[in-house]
Amino acid sequence: MRNSRALAALVAAGAVVGLAAPTAAAWAGPSNIVAMPSVIARGGQLTVTVDNCEAPGTVESPAFPKTNLKPITPGTTSSATVTVHHNAHPGAFDITANCNGKTLTRPSAFTVIHGGVRGGLGGSTTSGATSTDMAIGGTLVGLALVGGGVFWLRRRAESKA
Repeated sequence: MRNSRALAALVAAGAVVGLAAPTAAAWAGPSNIVAMPSVIARGGQLTVTVDNCEAPGTVESPAFPKTNLKPITPGTTSSATVTVHHNAHPGAFDITANCNGKTLTRPSAFTVIHGGVRGGLGGSTTSGATSTDMAIGGTLVGLALVGGGVFWLRRRAESKA
């Protein structure tokens, strides 16, 4: 009975070590790539963070040049700030990290859009208002002035009667 308990404990310890060994080997290279913000305009700056990557390491993408990573947490996390090419076409882009002799690619890690990010009330763009937008806005302001004038003249005529 005593031998069977010892044997069971030995088998359990061996199983723990055996299961942990592949996990430890997997941590020898990059394990996660995060791009912030995930949607960016051409020419914008993107922060790329890579887990389990010791410096020196690099990140690269068709949308930005190969860039060296700098350690955030020694031995565990590194990051780089990259600038997206001004001529990058809109769409999703992959990021590839090279660390510790290992390579990891995250497909569709971020999306490049044309112009500024639209958000909130009205959004914003890098191109500004077009001449059509200005004409429509000017026409609406003119109509509001005419309508206000007619209303004012009508009320003035009613008060004299």
